[in-house]
Amino acid sequence: MPRYEYRCRACGATFEISRPMRDAAAPAACPQGHDDTVKLLSTVAVTGRGGGAPAAPSGGGGCCGGACGC
Repeated sequence: MPRYEYRCRACGATFEISRPMRDAAAPAACPQGHDDTVKLLSTVAVTGRGGGAPAAPSGGGGCCGGACGC
């Protein structure tokens, strides 16, 4: 079951709730009882063995080492 992170606008607390994806847009009350909350966007890091994005070439110029051709 996915976990969603929220922030309370009233007290500033952040908290997580596990709920089905079908309920992802449903309102969530903060643990302090406030109803004015906002769902935060979370990033997910996936790691594994081998594979993955190739490293950017080194020795170029520009803003990013020359990988974008600038």
